[in-house]
Order: sequence, then structure tokens, then C-alpha cells
Amino acid sequence: MTKHFSLKITSILIIAILFSSCNSNSHTDTSSKTSIANENPFESKIDSILKLMTLEEKLGQLNLPTSGDITTGAAKGSDVGERIKQGLVGGLFNIKTAEKIYEVQKVAVEQSRLGIPLIFGMDVIHGYKTTFPIPLGLSSSWDMEMIEKTARVAAIEASADGINWTFSPMVDISRDPRWGRVSEGNGEDPYLGSAIARAMVTGYQSDDLSSNNTLMSCVKHFALYGAVEAGRDYNTVDMSRIRMYNEYLAPYKAAIDAGVGSVMASFNEVDGVPATGNKWLLTDLLRDDWGFNGFVVTDYTGIYEMIAHGVGDKYAVSEQALKAGVDMDMAGDSPSIPAAFVKTLKASYENGKVTMDEIDTAVKRMLTAKYQLGLFDDPYRYCDFDRAKTEIFTPEHKAFARKVSAESMVLLKNEEQLLPLKKSGTIALIGPLAKATNNMAGTWSVATDQEQSNSVFDGLKEVIGDKATMLYAKGSNVDYDLELEQRATMFGKDIPRDGRTDKQLLEEALQIAVKSDVIVATLGESAELSGESSSRTDLGIPQVQKDLLNALLKTGKPVVLVLFTGRPLVLVEENENVPAILNAWFPGSEAGLAISDVLFGAVNPSGKLTATFPRNVGQVPLFYNHKNTGRPLGNSEGKFEKFKSNYIDVRNEPLYPFGYGLSYTTFDYANLKLDKTSINMDGEINVSVDVTNSGDYDGKEVVQLYIRDLVGSVTRPVRELKGFQKVLIKKGETQTITFKISVEDLKFYNSDLDYVAEPGQFQVFVGTNSDAKLMQAFELTK
Repeated sequence: MTKHFSLKITSILIIAILFSSCNSNSHTDTSSKTSIANENPFESKIDSILKLMTLEEKLGQLNLPTSGDITTGAAKGSDVGERIKQGLVGGLFNIKTAEKIYEVQKVAVEQSRLGIPLIFGMDVIHGYKTTFPIPLGLSSSWDMEMIEKTARVAAIEASADGINWTFSPMVDISRDPRWGRVSEGNGEDPYLGSAIARAMVTGYQSDDLSSNNTLMSCVKHFALYGAVEAGRDYNTVDMSRIRMYNEYLAPYKAAIDAGVGSVMASFNEVDGVPATGNKWLLTDLLRDDWGFNGFVVTDYTGIYEMIAHGVGDKYAVSEQALKAGVDMDMAGDSPSIPAAFVKTLKASYENGKVTMDEIDTAVKRMLTAKYQLGLFDDPYRYCDFDRAKTEIFTPEHKAFARKVSAESMVLLKNEEQLLPLKKSGTIALIGPLAKATNNMAGTWSVATDQEQSNSVFDGLKEVIGDKATMLYAKGSNVDYDLELEQRATMFGKDIPRDGRTDKQLLEEALQIAVKSDVIVATLGESAELSGESSSRTDLGIPQVQKDLLNALLKTGKPVVLVLFTGRPLVLVEENENVPAILNAWFPGSEAGLAISDVLFGAVNPSGKLTATFPRNVGQVPLFYNHKNTGRPLGNSEGKFEKFKSNYIDVRNEPLYPFGYGLSYTTFDYANLKLDKTSINMDGEINVSVDVTNSGDYDGKEVVQLYIRDLVGSVTRPVRELKGFQKVLIKKGETQTITFKISVEDLKFYNSDLDYVAEPGQFQVFVGTNSDAKLMQAFELTK
């Protein structure tokens, strides 16, 4: 089949070259000013193919319909199969397995007129079959090498199932936990977010996109999506350019600099213009300023949704998207969607609303991506039927996922060293999430075989063995409200109610609790209580679970809260009353075993929060790298002060700050030193600090460095993360940790949006979280 395809393309190219001096397509505009960059090694081949394409075939290359999961043997006769034959489809998403993708690809390359191969995409967000923690949890590991490897494993597995393009990483900065999609991102900090963006792109794409075990990466959502008003999904975003550049754009730029192959436009507006039709965003900034030369794809029905934004009819929005720089239209080609490139742009071209040059530019970018993936050399390179048998959900991948999950968990409280637990006595496992195997992978785990995950019940049972007695009770439903619970357990993640009343469930749990030596309470959000279109106004644990927890505490038995969540939650009561709290996030397919490893001390927790946990929803948005006001609060305890910038009815500091996370051991910081107190614009400073493990366990610590620019031409944040290292320190050991501060670390965008470092005084803080106390100062001179 590959030979047949190769001959077909060779013939096409020969014909094109023979007629290259002629205008063989009356639609071609030879006065092109916008084209793929000169260094594109495929440009001459692409130009030759373009000369043979009809307008309809060109628009087909810009069309990314959802296929549904086509049944093997049905590709040819399906509706999408017919459109592929006609050259009206450029790629498909949400289809998997090498067998199915081979069958569809065969239609494209052997039955369409030009035989142009398809690209196949999927939401491979935090792993494929082997599923890692949700991205917010993964970011809490602060381990870039490990994060990169998770993307590498995901690429190996997904490509073994025929996929060659992933809609990841999602790098939106978010400071509002009401927004459900905070679970998909890396938290609130642009410096850390940029490091993770680079790691993920490198892991997916490696250094050879044409290799059949890599995926083309798609950074999303461009741009500012994490700043939606009121934390409500798909909502408006409005911010100044200076805030965009200094606080939100950096992770996208990091992905571009890492060589990401594609970019997804966001649903929100930017400067009053929907991102999908925003030329400043998708062309002026992305391509002209940042030098991006890959392709831009819309989010799901993004072009059509511009009509509801109020910027035009179905023709106007398609025209605007193309002119803005969109190259591929996702899910526009369905019967219910009137606005789509394949449905409107032919008429727009004939009416002079768009030019052939604009259409050709988009087509060139799509064909370039297919050349980069090696699909013109071998369209079936991702269709090795044997790879899935040996490269997906392997024992090695599962062992790695178990390690990653354990290292991403954050110990929020551990009173009187209740943890780690001993494998002895009687342990009561209680809570609606204890046996919820299908919720362990969390949101956006579309390829996960949920039943192959391991639950907390399964994990504890395996790890404890016959060394202790384990008792189990569900204790409560996810929520008192059945309808809300159903919305929070969608997509095959339901947690069935067993017909008993809330009172009966509670009574059973209490009967088990009094027989136990310690209670492990598995509570929090269900998998789909966070994620896309799961915005919340209440950031607490659901009330029925809070009532269960309070009843368990009243038994007098020690309680360990294993918390499941896809966002920062309000945990003031829990922090005050529960002896130990382990934030497990949604740990992935090896959840139960990883949680057990941490609970029993096989792994010393080392995760650190990448998003601030507020005291109540009224504090939101709350983040560490905020600006000062002219009347800042004068104390660090969050106490109320009249005529200062604070709240009158609550302590004003967060419950848990950015960078926070405990260990089973303790780390002491001392001797923060700078090797100089002044540098010029060519200089750099070496920073050192001694970190001692003064506890009883070996452990990993994330040593964090923050900088404050005391005086600027524009106001500067109170602190900014500018360095971190995750280090293993054995008990009793002292390590000297070193950092280097360069002038590049001191730069920011001024009011003219120039990226500058300004002379003046700076402070350096190093510690275990963003509230680090050790401080030294230096001066930057001209």
C-alpha cells in the first residue's frame, strides 16, 4: 500500500513540475506575500501539489471533523469516508487504534484524487492508556525531567495506536479555582508554567517528528483562557497588554521556542475580539513577533461560536478566522454547524471576500505539518498493528506512573506525625471515592481504560496484605443532590448509589470506624466536578462528605483525609480539625498503589502546590505574585487593619500558599548568601543556601528562589519565582544548593512593551514556599 501511495504522489509531483510555468489552476494567486518561511524544506513539493488542487480540495485540507470511533470495516461507507474520498477532509480526531486509522488513511491515500494523507489527533492530555496525574497534580511534582518523560510515554503509547497529533500541553495561567479547567493547567506562575511547557513539548515531539513514536504537539489555549471572568468557562477575558505580556503569555512563548508544531486558538476574546478571529493575536504576535511557522487550529466549533460573540454571520466569521491566521477548522463540518471553512469559503472567495493567497497559505501550513510527520513518505508509518501489543500500558509504564503519582501528591497537614501509617491493627477505609476506580484518572482521560486503573481500596489491600485488617464503608454519596452528582460523574465515571439512605450509609461507616485504629477518609471532588464546563461557585468539599468527615472525627479515632480534587479547595475547617491531609489530586491509572505508597511511607511526599488555596471563595482571585497597593497590609499574619487593602471578615493570607507542601521529614534553611551585592547589565550573581534534613526520613525538597524588584517604571509583583531545584537530601545531611541570577531573570515588559531590566534594588528570597523568609539584597547598575 505504501508503494502504491508513493507512486501516486511521485506522479502528481512530476505532472506539477511539467506544468510549473503555467497557471494550471485559475484560482492560484501568484502575488503571494505570505508564505511558509524560506527555510521550509518542503516548499517546492508543496507548491507543486497546490497547483493540482481544486479549491474544494484546498478547503478540505483545512477541515478537521470529528470521526466518532469508526467501526473497523466501516470506514469506506461512512459519511466521513465519502468526504475523505472527495478530498474534503484534512484530518480526523478522536479515532484510535492502528487498525481503524490504517483503514481510514487507506481511503485518503488510495481513493481520493490526489492521495494526500490525513493527520490524526486526540486529546492525549496527561497520558494515554497509562494515565498520569491531572496536569495540575503533575505540575506539583516540580520535576521537569519526570514531566518530560510522562509526555514521552504518552507519545509512545498514542503513536502505537495510530495517533500522530495531540492537543496538549494546556499552559493557560489561572488564578481562579472556580474555573474547572484549572485542573488541566500548571497553576498560577508563568516561570514554572514556561518550564513545564518546554518539558511537555520536548517529551511529545522529541527531536524527530517523523519518527513513528512521536506526536506533534499543540499548545493551547491561545491565549489568556485561564483568566475568564468569574471563573466561568468560555467567558470573557479583558486585560491590559502589559499584564498579558508579564503574567500570561510566557508559557505559550516557551512552547513556541521549544518548537511546538501547532497552536490551538482559545474560546475567549482578546482585546474585545474573539481569539479565533484575532489577527493581532494569531498573526502579528504569534507569527510576526514570535516567529511561529506551524499551523493554528481552532478549538471545537470555535469559528461557529464567533457568531454568538456578535462579530458577524457564518460567512463573516469564517472569513475573519482565515484572515486572522487560522489554518484548520475543528468540528465545523457537522450538519448542525453552518459556519465552517468547507461550507463558506468557496462563496467568500467567489465574492472577493478572501483571496486564494490566504487560502493557499493555510493549506501550505497543513501540508508542511504532514511532511514533518513523514506522512508523505509513508502514510501508514503510525499503523504498525504489533506496536500496541508491546508498547501500551506496559509494566514499565505502569511502574513509572505509580512513581509519578506518588511524587505529585501534596501533604497539606500531618499533626503529631500521624503519617506514615503502620501496617498493623485495623484500618477503616471510608468514603465515596474509595472504590471509585473509574474516577482515579480524573478529567480529560479519554483513552484511559478506567477499569484497568486501581482504586484506593485495591491499592491498600495489595500493599497491606495480611499485615493489617482493612474494613470498608462507602459512608456517603458524592453529593446530597443527585442531579449535581450526575453532572459530576459524567463520561463513564458514575459512582452508583446503592439505594440506601444517607443516614444508613453514615451509620454503617460509624460502625466500622469505632472498630478501627485509624480512619482513611477518601473524600473530595469526583473526576468531572472539575474540568471543562465544570465551573463552581462553592469551592468546598460537597456537604454530604463534610458531614461524614465531621461524624468520623467525633469518634475520637485519628483520621487521615485523602483528598481528591482538580482545583484548589476551601479547606479551613478540615485544616483546623483533621490531623492529616494528603492531597492526592486525581493520581491516574496507578492511583491506589501510589496513594498506598505515600500513606505507608514507601514514598516520602514531596509535592508542592502550584496554585494558592484560598480561605474562602470571596478571596478569589488569590495568588502569590500579586502587585502591592498604596495601602498594603502591614502584617504577615493576615490580621485585619482598618484603611488597608484587606477583608474585614476573614484572615487575609491564603490557607496554603503557592509552593507549599510538607514532608515526613523537616528541612531547615540557613546561610543564604550572594557572591556579590552589585552587578551591571552583563553580570550575574551566584546564590547559595544550606538546606538540612533535620528529621527522621530521607526526603526530597523543592528549594525555591524568588525575586522582588523594589522600584520600577511600572509596578512590580511582591515576589516572582525565578528558580527552583528538587533535591534528595538524606536524614541528617546538609546540602548547599546554588542558583545563578542573570540580568535576563530581572527583565520584564515596561509600559512600551519593551523587554527590559531596569537599574535598582532587588531582594532575593529562598525557602520552602512562596512565603520564604530568608532574604538578601543586591543592586543592578547600568
